[in-house]
Amino acid sequence: MLNLAVLLDDSAREVPERAAIIYEGSRLSYAALQAAANQVANGLVQAGIRQGDTVALSCQNLPSFVIAYYGILKAGAVVLPMNVLLKSREIAYHLADGEAKAYFCQEGSPDLPIGQMGFTAFQEVDSCTHFILMTNDLNAPSPIAGVATLGEFMQGQPTTFDTVATSPDATAVILYTSGTTGKPKGAELTHINMLLNARLSETMYPKANHDIHLIALPLFHSFGQSVQMNAGIYNRATLVLLPRFSPKAHYA
Repeated sequence: MLNLAVLLDDSAREVPERAAIIYEGSRLSYAALQAAANQVANGLVQAGIRQGDTVALSCQNLPSFVIAYYGILKAGAVVLPMNVLLKSREIAYHLADGEAKAYFCQEGSPDLPIGQMGFTAFQEVDSCTHFILMTNDLNAPSPIAGVATLGEFMQGQPTTFDTVATSPDATAVILYTSGTTGKPKGAELTHINMLLNARLSETMYPKANHDIHLIALPLFHSFGQSVQMNAGIYNRATLVLLPRFSPKAHYA
């Protein structure tokens, strides 16, 4: 078996009490991250998601991204991370072209209404049957009527899960091009591909083990995931997530 999620499994087993994520003053241990990802995996299996199915993810650098990402992988599904700046029409294209069966989408803010744009797109794609809203406050009710939140999706789910065995050559992540010369195209990255990228950290910065990693790159990009997030989890490091992206600051 070579499922990329074993990076989290190994770290949670070896250093359960170590801080895995620090975000705006809050800390999440490896044991807590593992438990939350297991709840997501159990929820996906209960929802009918099977090995090889694609699950989309729109989220900024938040603990929810890491939780959903590894939960999707644990279930044997494929992660399709999307740029949070995409508009509804573009999101719908990615959901349809990537054959996503489920979609985790961050609520966002008035300046960046990721959730509303994502839900509008979801309603246009019949093949995507589950929409889970990642509210800014995990315990908050959904601002969109009839839509389940991540907190509700995880509620009552077991905190243990046997990570699904996948082939090293099976697709783990689908990343889309920007589409500057045509429609965006999905690049399939395998479990072994992503794992070897993470292990490069041993050569790039051999003293990074048990260190603190500042996550500055967007996690929905390849470098943000493989070089920063997965490498950090592989090294049992603590990931410090930068504050939320601000569209006002971005376009200033």
